[in-house]
Amino acid sequence: MRFYGAVGYADSVQTTPGVWTDVITEIMYYGDVIRASRRLEAPSQVPPTLNANLTLENSFSIMADAEAYENFMKMRYVCWQGVNWTITNVSVERPRLILTIGEQWDGDTP
Repeated sequence: MRFYGAVGYADSVQTTPGVWTDVITEIMYYGDVIRASRRLEAPSQVPPTLNANLTLENSFSIMADAEAYENFMKMRYVCWQGVNWTITNVSVERPRLILTIGEQWDGDTP
């Protein structure tokens, strides 16, 4: 399955002395979905909730450019199917990066 979507990068910027904030920028990438799977976990909290947590274990192989190679440690999320998903793992396999996602991203967006 082909993929075209945004990858969110976070740059830490000092807003006031001692306070750092992540500034998110998005870059669009082409690639392939090389693994599509999901996991439904029953929450372990007390008191229990009714809804289970949905976690994806999809992997995306994107064509990386020089900026992606230099800044892969700043990658935070992938926008897929209209939802931002947290990147849990990045593997460098030149000329590609393999991005694995997990839970839904609930952080800042641009």
